Amino acid sequence: MTEFANIRTIARKELRDAMRNRWFIVFTIAFAGLALALSALIQPGGTQFRMMSFSRTAASLINLVLLFVPLIGLTLGSANLAGDRETGALVYLLAQPVNRVEVLLGKYLGMAGALLATLTLGFGVAGVGLALQGGIQDAGGYLLTVILAYFLALAMLSLGFLMSTLAQKTAAALGGALFMWLFLVFIGDLGIMGTAVSMQLPIEVVFFIAILNPLQMFKIASILTIQANLEVLGPAGLYATDQFGDLLLPLLLLGLVIWTVVPILGAVALFSHQEKFILKGSMR
Repeated sequence: MTEFANIRTIARKELRDAMRNRWFIVFTIAFAGLALALSALIQPGGTQFRMMSFSRTAASLINLVLLFVPLIGLTLGSANLAGDRETGALVYLLAQPVNRVEVLLGKYLGMAGALLATLTLGFGVAGVGLALQGGIQDAGGYLLTVILAYFLALAMLSLGFLMSTLAQKTAAALGGALFMWLFLVFIGDLGIMGTAVSMQLPIEVVFFIAILNPLQMFKIASILTIQANLEVLGPAGLYATDQFGDLLLPLLLLGLVIWTVVPILGAVALFSHQEKFILKGSMR
């Protein structure tokens, strides 16, 4: 039976370890600094435009989130179990009165807490800077973008943990995470565009292929929180708005939840039956 006290204890340890990790600290400082810089750079001179500062900042931060959040989520998740397996720390942990489900969920929740704290700091620094300059009327869209970034971060962390259960070595896990990041960020977009042009796919097919990518789900949902339609995405955006209307945003949120839940459940299922795999990895 799963004990939530054990999960909480492991999560706290993972959170403390993450906060001491120098690479995690560097990422936190870099993300907060870039978020603040973006909010400062787009500030226009006139008072009339300052009222739009939150939505303009949210629009600028979308691309920052699409690049940084998947990278850190995938690498943190993929290196976690694989690293402990390689050093033997995982065998020691499993020798304690805890089961594998408690270990994996505790590690996931601890890393999730650290990752969400980083995003909160980055968005918070930019938000405070904007609020001090006035014009908070459109802060709602900014807050919704933050929430969407949380969902994306959790989805990427879940994928990272799934990779970590499949790899014995840290190097292999990190290699898989980097490949997945490149595929989702670059190859996914370019592949969709190339396929659409070469095969002359209809707009609805292009849209449904695009939203299979969790990054595209986040991007479309974030644009919807800033403006009421998706004209900026061209015909595919107009099709999505006309076809789904007000249901589009809830459906995209549901998609991000699925991308979070399914990989971590897969990781739990695999990790629960890896006794020989864990011992083999620790002896190398």
